[in-house]
Parts: sequence; structure tokens; C-alpha cells
Amino acid sequence: MAANDNRRVIAVADPAALAAAAAERVLARMAANNGRVAICLTGGSSPKQLYQLLASDTYRSRIPWQRVHWFIGDERFVPADDPLNNMGMARKTLLDGCAPAANIHPIPTATADPADPDRGAALYEQELRSFYGADTLDPARPLFDLVLMGAGPDGHTASLFPGDPALDETARWVVGVPKANVEPFVPRITLTLPTLASCREMLFELAGGAKRAILTRLFAGENLPANRARSAGETIWLVDRDALPEDFG
Repeated sequence: MAANDNRRVIAVADPAALAAAAAERVLARMAANNGRVAICLTGGSSPKQLYQLLASDTYRSRIPWQRVHWFIGDERFVPADDPLNNMGMARKTLLDGCAPAANIHPIPTATADPADPDRGAALYEQELRSFYGADTLDPARPLFDLVLMGAGPDGHTASLFPGDPALDETARWVVGVPKANVEPFVPRITLTLPTLASCREMLFELAGGAKRAILTRLFAGENLPANRARSAGETIWLVDRDALPEDFG
């Protein structure tokens, strides 16, 4: 465990240990809030293992399903039943059959023009504002209890890519991304950095040797989107042994 520029890095042995550590942090955030809980999910392979663990008998009974609301940090602009759909994966793996339907908040991707995600972004922003009960985020009252995050091979996080003007967006809560930098090359919808930051805890998960190169760049302080994502509360990076840079100490 080490501190790194307002970010706490927790090293674990392997993907299974990473999923277990993440699951305990998710449950701790739920337990810390006696009222309505808001969790912002993410796509990817590491979260899938976490979702499978949370759906297991050991963890499922510890989740206060009736008062937990589930959002998503970004979405590929594909139909809800497409295998590439992030919330679709989370629903199939964890939410369907456990969470009340009214507590699941997917980003809408079924619009009149599938090439333009801006309409879906506007609708999701409206939903987030309604849930929050205000049009301006108050640092003293975070939107989310926990935001799950990852980092791509180019240093993107959510669907905020290097060099994208969306990185500097401060007014909008959600934006459309017309073109992705990495596969799948489909339009996206993503929460902006201030919206993602409005949380009590931001939890990154990175596992496997394929992540070591980008983590080396990120931990060196390179100006990449994943380094610009910070919680107003705690920012935690869970990293397994294979992904950890060789010189990390």
C-alpha cells in the first residue's frame, strides 16, 4: 500500500484477490450510508469478476438491494441487448434478479439517430439531476457513494479519451463521444470528470500484465485522463501483482 499524488494504491496478489477487495469496499460504502445509496458501475473484465462475486451467495445477501441505485459511468452506443453494452453485462451478471427494476439506471442508447449519442447524454444528465435533486453538484453532498473505474491502454477512463475536449467540460454532467480511440470503434456516452468526481470513493481496478505499461505511465504522472479522474473523497487504485509497475515501491 502506498500513497501516490492524492491516490492510494493497494496492491493485491491476483484478479481473485482484487475482486474480493473491491467487493468489500463496495459493501463498506453501502453500510456507511443508512439512506439511499448510489453506485456508479463500469464495464470491462475486472469489474465483471467483481459483479460475479457480488452476485454469489456469500455477498448477495449482504447488499441492501431495496435502497441501492445502480448507474453506469459510460456506455457504448449500442442496443441494450448488444454484448458490447456495459450495463447489459452488469445486468446479466449481477443486477437482474436481485435489484429492483426501478433502481437500475442505464444510459439510454435507443434514439432516432444511432450515430449521434448527444440525445442519450442529455436524457441521462436529466435523470442524474432528478435523482440528485439539484442542477448543481455540491461538494459537500456527493452524487455517488462509490464510482468504479478502469484505465485503458491509452490511459482513457470511462469514455474520456486523451485529447478529447470532453476532458475540460465543467458545465455538462454527461456528454456524447462521437468516436472512440480504441475498440470497439462505436460512439459512446460518458459522465464528465466533475460528475465522476462527485463521489465518496472512486475505485479503480486494474489487473494483468497487459495493464503494466499504461500503469507505469500513469504512476509517472503523465497527463492522461485516468490521472485526471479524482474523487472529491477517496481515490483508491486496486492493482494486482502482474499489473504493478516493476519499480513501484
